[in-house]
Amino acid sequence: MTVTELVPYEDALASYDPVMGLEVHVELGTKTKMFCGCSTELKQDANSQTCPTCLGLPGSLPVVNAIGVESAIKIGLALNCEIAEWCRFARKNYFYPDMPKNFQTSQYDEPIAFNGYLDVQLEDGEIFRVQIERAHMEEDTGKSLHVGGATGRIHGASHSLLDYNRAGIPLIEIVTKPIEGAGVRAPEVAKAYVAELRELIKALGVSEARMEQGQMRCDVNLSLRPHGREEFGTRSETKNVNSLRSVERAARYEIQRHAAVLNSGGTIVQETRHFHEDDGSTTAGRIKDNAEDYRYFPEPDLVPVAPSREWVEELRRGLPELPRVRRNRLREEWGVTEHDMQSMLNAGAIDPIVATIEAGADAASARKWWMGELARNANESGRDLASLPITPEQVARITALVKDGSLNDKLARQVFEGVLAGEGGPDEVVEKRGLKVVSDEGALGTAVDEAIAANAGIADKIRSGKVAAAGALVGAVMKATRGQADAARVRELILEKLGVSEG
Repeated sequence: MTVTELVPYEDALASYDPVMGLEVHVELGTKTKMFCGCSTELKQDANSQTCPTCLGLPGSLPVVNAIGVESAIKIGLALNCEIAEWCRFARKNYFYPDMPKNFQTSQYDEPIAFNGYLDVQLEDGEIFRVQIERAHMEEDTGKSLHVGGATGRIHGASHSLLDYNRAGIPLIEIVTKPIEGAGVRAPEVAKAYVAELRELIKALGVSEARMEQGQMRCDVNLSLRPHGREEFGTRSETKNVNSLRSVERAARYEIQRHAAVLNSGGTIVQETRHFHEDDGSTTAGRIKDNAEDYRYFPEPDLVPVAPSREWVEELRRGLPELPRVRRNRLREEWGVTEHDMQSMLNAGAIDPIVATIEAGADAASARKWWMGELARNANESGRDLASLPITPEQVARITALVKDGSLNDKLARQVFEGVLAGEGGPDEVVEKRGLKVVSDEGALGTAVDEAIAANAGIADKIRSGKVAAAGALVGAVMKATRGQADAARVRELILEKLGVSEG
C-alpha cells in the first residue's frame, strides 16, 4: 500500500480507537555478555568477541551476569514494578541465521519485574500513565549484513554475512500493557513514553540508551477497533524503530494504514513490519508468531534467580534522582516555565544543556543555542540533538567567545555551522573563516566615517534628533565589516561622531 492510499489521520480516528503496545529493548552497558565472559565491545573485527557459550557450541554452559541482574532490578524499581522473589530464564525457540543457538535465552512467564507504570507528560502538560506489563532479561542476537542489494535488506541481496559479536549482549525488554484511551494523541503518547523511558534509563546509569546506535530500540505494536467495540483488533508490529521522531511517525502511519485496509473490507495481517526513515512508511516483514509458537520451556542450564529482599531494598535506596524530579529541580534553578521544560524534554535537549552548563556556560546561553540553532539543525537534518556532531564542551566554548566579545550572535551561528560541517572545533572554525568581531577602534572608526559620508541625508536626520535613524548607519557598518563589528559599539561611535546623545 502506498502513502497516497492512506486514510487521512483525522478520518481514521473518527471511526476507530487505536490500541498500542510498546516493547522497548535496552542494551545494558555491561563489560561482558549476559551468559559468558566475552567483551561487549562491538568495534572489533567480526566474530572476534565470541566463545563456545555465546556461539551455542556443544558442552558449553552459561553463567548469569550479576550486573545484568542488578540493572534489571534497578529498571524495575524505577518503573514502579514488583520485583520477583524467584524467577528463571526460558528458551525461546525459533530459527534465524543471526541467532547461533537457534533459541534465545530470555524470560517468559516468570520475569524479574512486573506490574509497574510510568507517568509521561505530553506537550500540553497532561500526564498520561502507561502501565508496564513486565521488564525481563534476555540476550541480543547477532547481526546480519546483506550484500549485493540496493537497500541493505535481504530482498535483492546476493549473499549475507553474519557477525556474532553482538550475540549474547545483555538486553532488558520492557513491555507495556495495552495502551488504550489515547485516541488522537496515541502517536504523541508513544513518543513521550519512549522519551521518558530513555531519560530514566540514562539516569540509572545502566545504559547510554543511544537510539541512533541501537542501544535502545522500540517495537511499535498497533491495532484498531471500531468505536464502541471492546475486542482488540489484529495487531502489526513495527520492529526496531530507533528514534523518538520515528516512533511517533510509525504509530501514525500504521493508524492510517490499518484504517485504509479495514475501510476497504480487507483483513489486517499479524506481521512484523519495517519502518522507512525516508518517507515514514512501513513495509511487511514476516508473519508474526504467537507466544505458543516459540515453544518456551525453562532453561535447563541456568539456576533460578532469587534476589533477596534486603538486596532489592538496598538497590531501591541507591536509586538516583529520577527524571521527573530532576526536571522540576532544574526548572526552578533555571527559572523557566513548565512548558519550556517540556519543550526541552521533547527536543532531547536537557542532558546537552546540563552538560554545557557543567562545561562553563551560563544556563540561559546553553538553553538558547541548544533550543535555537542546534534544534533547528537537528530538525532540518531529521536527527536527534544527541546525534549532532558537536559536543557540549564546544557549545560552551562558543558561548564563552560570545560573552568575551570575540563573537556576536551572527558570527556564532557561522561557527556552529562550521563545527557541524566537520571543519574543526570552535577556535579552528573562527581562525579558518576569519570570524572574530572587529574590535579595533581605529578600524571601526574608519568604517563609521565611511558610512556617515555615504549616507549624508541619514546623518543629518540623526543630528536633528531622529536618533532611531542610526539603525540604518549601523546596518551599513555591519555590512561593510561582514557582520563582524560589535553593533552596540558601532551605534555608540555613530552618535559620538555626530554629536548626538542617546537621550
